Amino acid sequence: MSTYSSNAFADRHIGPREREIAEMLAALGLDSLDALVDAAVPAGIRRRTPMTLGRPLTEPEALAELARIAQQNRVMRSMIGMGYHGCHTPTVILRNILENPAWYTAYTPYQAEISQGRLELLMNFQTLVSDLTALPVANASLLDEATAAAEAMAMCHRVAHKPDRPAFVVSSACHPQTIAVVRTRAEPLGIEVRLVEDGEVGSATDAFGALLQYPHSTGELVDPTAAIAKLHERGTRVVVAADLLSLTLVKPPGELGADIAVGTTQRFGMPMGCGGPHAAYIAVADDLKRTLPGRLVGASRDAAGRVGYRLALQTREQHIRRERATSNICTAQVLPAIVASLYAVYHGAEGLRAIAEQIHVNARTLAGLLRSHGHDVRTRSFFDTLAVRTGDRTDAILEAAVAAGYNFRRVDEATIALSVDETTTAGELPIIAAAFGGERGAFEPTADPAAIPHDLARRSAYLTHPVFERHRSETELLRYMRSLADKDLALDRTMIPLGSCTMKLNATTEMIPITWPQLANVHPYAPRDQLAGYEELAANLERDLCAITGYDAVSLQPNAGSQGELAGLLAIRAWHASRGEPQRAVCLIPSSAHGTNPASAQMAGLKVVVVKCSEEGDVDLEDLRARASQHASSLAALMITYPSTHGVFEEAIREICDVVHTHGGQVYLDGANMNAMVGLAAPGELGADVSHLNLHKTFCIPHGGGGPGVGPIAVKAHLKPFLPGHLQPFVLSVAPAKSKDERSKDQPAVGPISAAPWGNAGVLPISLAYIAMMGAEGLTRASAVAILNANYIRHRLERHYPMLYTGANGMVAHECIVDVRPLKDSVGVSVTDVAKRLIDYGFHAPTVSFPVPGTMMIEPTESESKRELDRFCDAMIAIREEIRRIEKGDFDREDNPLVNAPHTAESIASDDWPHAYSRMSAAYPQGAQGAKYWPPVRRIDEIAGDRNLMCTCPPLSDYDAAVSSSRE
Repeated sequence: MSTYSSNAFADRHIGPREREIAEMLAALGLDSLDALVDAAVPAGIRRRTPMTLGRPLTEPEALAELARIAQQNRVMRSMIGMGYHGCHTPTVILRNILENPAWYTAYTPYQAEISQGRLELLMNFQTLVSDLTALPVANASLLDEATAAAEAMAMCHRVAHKPDRPAFVVSSACHPQTIAVVRTRAEPLGIEVRLVEDGEVGSATDAFGALLQYPHSTGELVDPTAAIAKLHERGTRVVVAADLLSLTLVKPPGELGADIAVGTTQRFGMPMGCGGPHAAYIAVADDLKRTLPGRLVGASRDAAGRVGYRLALQTREQHIRRERATSNICTAQVLPAIVASLYAVYHGAEGLRAIAEQIHVNARTLAGLLRSHGHDVRTRSFFDTLAVRTGDRTDAILEAAVAAGYNFRRVDEATIALSVDETTTAGELPIIAAAFGGERGAFEPTADPAAIPHDLARRSAYLTHPVFERHRSETELLRYMRSLADKDLALDRTMIPLGSCTMKLNATTEMIPITWPQLANVHPYAPRDQLAGYEELAANLERDLCAITGYDAVSLQPNAGSQGELAGLLAIRAWHASRGEPQRAVCLIPSSAHGTNPASAQMAGLKVVVVKCSEEGDVDLEDLRARASQHASSLAALMITYPSTHGVFEEAIREICDVVHTHGGQVYLDGANMNAMVGLAAPGELGADVSHLNLHKTFCIPHGGGGPGVGPIAVKAHLKPFLPGHLQPFVLSVAPAKSKDERSKDQPAVGPISAAPWGNAGVLPISLAYIAMMGAEGLTRASAVAILNANYIRHRLERHYPMLYTGANGMVAHECIVDVRPLKDSVGVSVTDVAKRLIDYGFHAPTVSFPVPGTMMIEPTESESKRELDRFCDAMIAIREEIRRIEKGDFDREDNPLVNAPHTAESIASDDWPHAYSRMSAAYPQGAQGAKYWPPVRRIDEIAGDRNLMCTCPPLSDYDAAVSSSRE
């Protein structure tokens, strides 16, 4: 492996310099990276064919290439709606959040004490959603509106306990992509989705749940109160998919009687991005709060009695329940949720209402203008969307609109819908109306009557918490955002050594294109001939991912790793059915697997059978053979993570695949740990049939505080026909609509897995840029250095802590596991104590208690320099010395720097210092001198917070009480 010049991007991405690499290799007794790879990666799994990627581009070349691709998109003013709208991202939020690594490089806030900034904004987000929906509990975001509706359907199914009611009734007025995703998710669970006319939903007699759209997808605003009441009389739960901005003007779902509200917050400041990422929302009645999927932020108290935020109720990790999980959601859409939160903080209740009122006035004006020209506007009550009967002039009108720079929505062969948004101006309305025929001419705002019925007008207050009133000026907002960023630890401040999470450099060059208008301002259902740039971008990324993985085809649609898992299993399931073997429904999963694996299998309608693992963490081959033989006639798949969750390359992987194939199954190889394989081994060459890839891990899309994610699936050729499709692909083409019979030929074997054809398309340029700038050699070298860094940490720490699991030569792959359990037994120090003490040293903790309770899983990635690795190792060794002082009796077992960690500046400066150890050792332990990170809170009481769940912004009295308590 050759070295790189200072002008090569790979040399910027990979942290250790050549001298540092040589020093680490020497510490391991090796003389080259090639020797390291030979020792760590079994010869039997090494790549047989080289990766076929283009020459590595420089950073200017990569930006120029992405600009060329982006310019192929034709950016129109899209009035298509369907949950995607033009909006204005306040520039202060654009620059200081979306374009700020302090926010986009942060990790999921599992360590609450170093995540108070983003947790506060997620609490604001939950308050925003709860207030606008008038439902008491909202979570910290889901993936998109369509999958949120599917999650709500699953919630209704779980709580119904009515096996004699198999149906979930869906209004035909729902967005078509929502209907399609709900059908995809319902089928493997045996749920009958019954599509009915909106006015007939309330008549359902055998449904456990129902889904309504409010307002309708084509704009009509209908009062569903009576229908909801009828459904409740029969014990049917009701989900309302609501436009969140409209709820500033119209009666909210909670006041209509809904049990669950879902939707998207896209129009709260997030560009359309050809489909994502956008934060979906879900809000529920109080009796459903403990069945919520995804993550819920709650308020508790820290050790000093102050309010502190944290993830609550374990709903944040339902996949810990494995096959008993109620959802496989792991990734949220945290960064987009933070944008929506700050958009609400920026505008406040009055500002949001003013935006909504202007949209509504423009929609009313447009309706009056169209009617005055004799056009048949069918929508009478509406917020922002009109449906116009256009008859045989539909195609001509769509073409005229495009010629004027606008996209309208084809509803059917004779109807067009168009949605007004925040970016629509009064001056554009005559141009829009002229596309329907007639003169543009001057016009006066219409005196059309109010389009929101009196009984549906909102009268209840919302966003009354002071946080939505205090930050009106840019100065105040800027300082608010800075104060929150200062509370958190992200990659721009320190190494985040999380195992299985691959927190690596998110290079600035990779990030720049995502806010370019040619990529950001594109509607996912724009006519296909306007999306040439996105089509090329997707095709290039799919091609590169095939070359890297050894598979034959890729779908970029899954918008999280969990959705990629589900898509892969649905492809396997559909393949078996196509071969006349629908009975194959057993999924073998090793006991060491990621918890999302059994959760995803359950959602795919498969029965989980656990395969034992050896004491070394490898799959027990004999048990695998026994299980595969036992279920030979019904075996659908094996799910296996490679390298293993324990951070080891299992040498028997090819044999494992052969056993499964021999018994008729398919192999799903979880690609979460692909960072140790790129260029060295290819899943498609090992015998696997399908893998999902975490672009937010191996391929550099930032974690964004816990999301966005992208989890595309790669498959061998025989599974290509079963990749997730889309029932409404590019439905708005100005070409004549297809007949029903023609459309049926296009229906994919597996329906859509997310709302948009390319999922979170807006962030795909990041991974494409990364691959293009690294090239095959750079990617291979990155994998080798990731393995080197992990083994160097193992080498330095193994003299101080027991280490779990190594390969044949005593090597690990990309991560290593430190065992803290003996210390808990000997002196009462828990893995949590060590994690919290690392905060005093200025570090984010590694992954705690996964995959083995009481352990730490450490993954340094290739981006960290030897100096940073040594700094981390020095901190871990110093903490071990502190533990030895407890063992010797120098520190009290109940009062020492570990059990009291982390230490805030206030606690150090307090006149009352009740501890036997010094303030200096608490705040500036050995190796922690220099720039100091001060945690904003002390250790937070998780149990108390769960017992007294508070998931919206606490009132000021709670803050005052906490402050008073801390001073007593």
